[in-house]
Amino acid sequence: MTVTDFGAFVPGPRTRLEPTGSGPLDGLTFVAKDLIDIAGSVTGGGNPDWHGQQTPAATSAVVVQRLLQAGAAMVGKTVTDELAFSLEGENEHYGTPINPRCPERLPGGSSSGSAVAVAAGLADLGLGTDTGGSVRVPASFCGLYGFRPTHGRVSLEGVIPFAPTFDTVGLFARTPAHLLAGGVALLHVPPAEKRAMRLLLAADAFALVEAEAVGPLHDAAATLGSAEEIDVYAGRSAKYLEAYATLQGFDVLGALGTFLESEPRFGATIAPRFAGVRALDPAVEPRWRAWRKAMAARMRALLPPGALMLLPTTPGIAPLRFLRDAHAERFYQAALTLCSVAGLGGLPVVTLPIAMFGGCPLGLSVIAGPGEDEALLAFACS
Repeated sequence: MTVTDFGAFVPGPRTRLEPTGSGPLDGLTFVAKDLIDIAGSVTGGGNPDWHGQQTPAATSAVVVQRLLQAGAAMVGKTVTDELAFSLEGENEHYGTPINPRCPERLPGGSSSGSAVAVAAGLADLGLGTDTGGSVRVPASFCGLYGFRPTHGRVSLEGVIPFAPTFDTVGLFARTPAHLLAGGVALLHVPPAEKRAMRLLLAADAFALVEAEAVGPLHDAAATLGSAEEIDVYAGRSAKYLEAYATLQGFDVLGALGTFLESEPRFGATIAPRFAGVRALDPAVEPRWRAWRKAMAARMRALLPPGALMLLPTTPGIAPLRFLRDAHAERFYQAALTLCSVAGLGGLPVVTLPIAMFGGCPLGLSVIAGPGEDEALLAFACS
């Protein structure tokens, strides 16, 4: 690592691809998380044993091709938490990128390097993946705009699978204009016109937020307009967390089970998570799949076209680097619960860097109904 790159990039020579077309991203640069294929490079997944089993990608992922075709240049592959199984931003093998906004605190993960590169001004846009919050959390910690699309709207071809029924490819930007341009390039659609939206404030979600952060986040929500208060969890926030963690685990087994059987090396915080996945009882899977289906139907009813929901992106500012204690674990569980709403529902989200506490950023998430990505981007970025 050098002082100038904040540890954002994977070790070795910096990968670069020139634009293949011209369009709304002319003159902009982007980076890509090391779960996303770049032609001629090995996709290492943040883990040396995974890296050692791979060969260079023959072609770049569809999402990379779309940004190149829209006029952007790719200027580097970025560090990821191991195979995306984290929200913190730590990597025991390749180093933990430095959060440019709060250097003593974590950058957030698992799309840590992409967020850091954009926050540090090393690129205009950053490609990341978001399964349970891996774009949204680092966007909140690093003071960025972040976009997670509706599940299935953006191609995952050329992306290492983690939990396929939750996985998405998302985007970081420092400005709303860049997020809007990059988001519609990924969606491969023209931008929508901004229109008036009905806002719903997920009041019960604020119970998951650290006390000092509640006021700044409420103030941030108020700047977007008056909102009707609702209870998104309906008294069942613990069920959301359990459902998400369990179903993600079964997805991970399906996607990475063969690799896990090879007994790969994982860092100290990641190894127990994969061990927990391997210990899941298959008998509980049908019940949680049915629960998720009912929850997704409730979200669709709650968020018809023209409605948006506001809730905290994370429970507070980023935890201190290398502090593994009970507070860090509570933070992780609360962040996963907040992010589980969109994950379980397959919903699009834009997180906005419009709150601060203690000199560090806090994000506010704006969630739309499934397929309402264009309207969401128009509202949040215009």
